[in-house]
Amino acid sequence: MNNFNDLMKRLVKAFDVPNLDIPVSGIRIYKKDETVPEEVKKYQPDGIAITSCHSIRTTMMGDAVYLTEHSIGCIAAAISLGIVDKNKTSPLKGQREYTEIMRKSSGKGDSFIPPSPLEFADGTVYAFQDSKKEDYALFGKKDSGRYISKDVARKALSEMLSLQPPLTQGVFYFSPDFEDVEILPDIVILSLRPVELCRIIQGYQYITGNRVTANVGGLRAGCSDLIVRPYLLKEINFSPYCLGARLIARFEGDRLGMGFPFSFLETIVKGTEESKTGFPFPEYPGACL
Repeated sequence: MNNFNDLMKRLVKAFDVPNLDIPVSGIRIYKKDETVPEEVKKYQPDGIAITSCHSIRTTMMGDAVYLTEHSIGCIAAAISLGIVDKNKTSPLKGQREYTEIMRKSSGKGDSFIPPSPLEFADGTVYAFQDSKKEDYALFGKKDSGRYISKDVARKALSEMLSLQPPLTQGVFYFSPDFEDVEILPDIVILSLRPVELCRIIQGYQYITGNRVTANVGGLRAGCSDLIVRPYLLKEINFSPYCLGARLIARFEGDRLGMGFPFSFLETIVKGTEESKTGFPFPEYPGACL
């Protein structure tokens, strides 16, 4: 059993609730100067490219996904994760899960031209009404867009952390059960009910005394908020997920995402184990399924 798997089994056991399920995904970011194992490369999707949030959801169900410029289905995530240059003016080639929704909404079929990374980065896509780019709607002609104006979109985007300039070769999403090759994640993402999030924060604070501050936005949760922010700032973050996570990855309405560096996991586990008698989780309303 690998250390990731062992720690997650201990964490679940520390809740003292039979049959409790805590969906988890490990994230390993491979830089361009690293060698990616063949055992990882084989998990690159064929056909339509899929989003980061969809990959998280898939690996929480036990699968594995390796995303590169050729297989990532969300241009925003490709920017956030440092896979593509945010200033690239031409669209990425091939079908992408996110922009295929635009194609369908536009009704233009093969004549639809998807937005470039720059149009995601400068707010055009998110404020397409203000930008006069009706083809970029996701939900038909009445779609309001994600922000009221390009100025507001740029303000929101300025606070979404990203790995730019692009130095990422690929991102691997995997479950604790993955054993094809020995690998540990850079970032761990848990999908939690609020009552479980409460208990994990209690366990973490039992050991450290550190408060946890959430930095939350309505977009890019499955890339910027839950992967890049913990990766760059070496801190815990949690999120109510985002549009893509809810509508594409289909995360349930009672779940929140929590992302943190793998190096935090042992502290979280130890704190949750050692504080069981001070925080009787099974007695929390709704704790037992």
